[in-house]
Amino acid sequence: MDTSRWTAAPARVTSPRRRGAVLERAILDATLEQLGTVGWNGLTMEGVAAGAQTGKAAVYRRWPSKEALVTDALRAGLPRLDAVPDLGSVRADLMALCRDARDAMFSRPGFALRSIIHECDPTQAERFHTLIIDGVVEPTVKLLREVVNRGIERGEVRHDAANGYVFDVIPAMMMYRSKMCGCEWDDHELDEMIDRLMLPLLRPDRP
Repeated sequence: MDTSRWTAAPARVTSPRRRGAVLERAILDATLEQLGTVGWNGLTMEGVAAGAQTGKAAVYRRWPSKEALVTDALRAGLPRLDAVPDLGSVRADLMALCRDARDAMFSRPGFALRSIIHECDPTQAERFHTLIIDGVVEPTVKLLREVVNRGIERGEVRHDAANGYVFDVIPAMMMYRSKMCGCEWDDHELDEMIDRLMLPLLRPDRP
């Protein structure tokens, strides 16, 4: 008896048909994923298209270059550092802010951004300068200024501490030790930075 006509045909695997904002979101997500795994130098438009399960033409229709695609992916994906709670002391406020910054650094967009900073040559990095300043540096400095000014009002912080050098310390330390020492910035490491560096730097002089 011929049973061939009863044999089920193999299922066809098809990629999802997506358009508009849904497809763009998939492409941007795939871009961040690629940056976090293969880095800036390894990222290609073809790899992003494969990760998003779409055609290369769909990527190029929206973004004419790798730089343009990565800029939009970072702009859409970077975590927002909008506020830091008033926890009653400058130490507690700094710890909360540092935890938020640590979580942002080790998020998927954070890994993507660090691949840009570490791998791009100066000409390429210049294209992302405004994005980094507006999306990362300025929001962090704004919150640090808020924390320091609250500490000044409480009498915990010296009055001349609200300056750019002080505000640079935490971002610079976190980026440097992450890159050069492989520091993961667990809560204990954040405690030590705050207790051994920031609080002595901020503490008012006592007569």
